[in-house]
Amino acid sequence: MKTRIMLSAFLLLTVSFGFAQTKEELEAQKSEKQAIANEAQKEANAIQAQLDALPGWRKGAFGVIGGSLSNFNNWYAQGAPNNSSGNIGLNFNAFANKLEDKYFWRNSLTVNLAWVKLDDKDISTDKEGFQPTTDVFNISSLYGQKLSEKWAASALGEYRTTILNNFNDPGYLDVGVGFTWTPINNLIVVIHPLNYNFIFADSETIFESSLGAKVVADYTRQIGAVAFKSNASAFFSYEGSDLSNWTWTNSFSYTLWKNIGVGFDFALRSNKQEALNYALGKFDPTANPGQTEPTFSNIDNKLQSYYTVGLTYKF
Repeated sequence: MKTRIMLSAFLLLTVSFGFAQTKEELEAQKSEKQAIANEAQKEANAIQAQLDALPGWRKGAFGVIGGSLSNFNNWYAQGAPNNSSGNIGLNFNAFANKLEDKYFWRNSLTVNLAWVKLDDKDISTDKEGFQPTTDVFNISSLYGQKLSEKWAASALGEYRTTILNNFNDPGYLDVGVGFTWTPINNLIVVIHPLNYNFIFADSETIFESSLGAKVVADYTRQIGAVAFKSNASAFFSYEGSDLSNWTWTNSFSYTLWKNIGVGFDFALRSNKQEALNYALGKFDPTANPGQTEPTFSNIDNKLQSYYTVGLTYKF
């Protein structure tokens, strides 16, 4: 009996020792292979940096698609037991940059659209279809003649509006000249002290074009499976802060399989003219006799924002 117990213990120790030895050997092999892979990745990054430095066109695009659909029948736990709802959102970013030794030409496009639906089947007067919510369209073109490795004399044209509702009402067109600074790769900073902000709108008493300064900072980069873009654009009117505005947009995409991945997009904006136009649209002195008419001096210019989360596709 004792012999059997000792033999079993010996076999167990032998198997355990052999397993531990095999595990250590595998971990050592993994570390060796990982070191080789890291070194190869460094070489690949160095080659990519050389490719990025070559003159010519750089083009790319990626987008985010997010959405959800639901339907309820006789679900009495909620206030509207019979309803269908849905959210659909998409974001598209594209760029085409021509980089040469003496000049550059950078072009970009950003579109963000979203629709929402809430159909209460017990109410015949509500809207059944999808209604637009987020509506952003922005296109820009920047040309620069290089003065040095990091500085260039530049001209910028940037246009933004909505396309689902009230196209070009308002529409903003910035045209200006100045300088562009490129402190590091993938980051450009536009400083244009001479810029005119054209505004196209039916309500000319609220939206007023003006002369001012334009500042833009854009960082776009692809690192392996990760693509991201951050753009901050601000206009400072020389005629007063009421006519100034700024927008900051950010897009992130992670590729999971082939060209499909997950992404996140969000933006912030401050625009007092848009805030006043919205407030005047809601102003109804008949329904609210004590309501004060909105003006630039009393308007509550709240921070605007939006975000979209969903699947992405890299073009």
